[in-house]
Amino acid sequence: MSNSSNSAGILRTRTHLFILCGMFAALTAICAQIALPLPFTPVPVTFGPLAVFMAGGILGARFGALSQVVYILMGAVGLPVFAGFRAGVGVLAGPTGGYIVGYIAAACVVGLLCGRLKSSGMRAAIVLAASMLVGHLACYALGTLWFMYLTNTPLLASLGMCVFPFIPGDALKILIASLLCARLRGFVAR
Repeated sequence: MSNSSNSAGILRTRTHLFILCGMFAALTAICAQIALPLPFTPVPVTFGPLAVFMAGGILGARFGALSQVVYILMGAVGLPVFAGFRAGVGVLAGPTGGYIVGYIAAACVVGLLCGRLKSSGMRAAIVLAASMLVGHLACYALGTLWFMYLTNTPLLASLGMCVFPFIPGDALKILIASLLCARLRGFVAR
């Protein structure tokens, strides 16, 4: 009897985490639609990273990254989940594709860096914000390298089009996500 109740607890926990992965994939899809195109770059400002940061901060490295794999697969098979209700492998192969794939790395890094965090409140928010900053740097790196490769644009020009204009908004997203995660982490059993 003890083994079956343990198995049920593990199944319930895994099922719960898989459901949360799906929910964070959906949240990323919704946040990606809150987008502002900029005239000087093909990379729009979106709220997608906010959901990515929260996925890593709440679900941890493995399940946070999995939620973003699900998000990308949804878009790759044709569901209009990418910014501007776009979909398809062509979006992933385009100039924003590296940033979208970078969501996986960002969620994983955030989850790894804050995975053993047990505190709550302001200390937790600071650790989460630092984790999210490092995770977003990984996303910036992957996205900018892909953009440079695809468009044959030099590094400084690519940073001027794809990173520097986004820093203030991304800092705000990190602040919001770290505060939300600090409050919500206790409600999600890992």
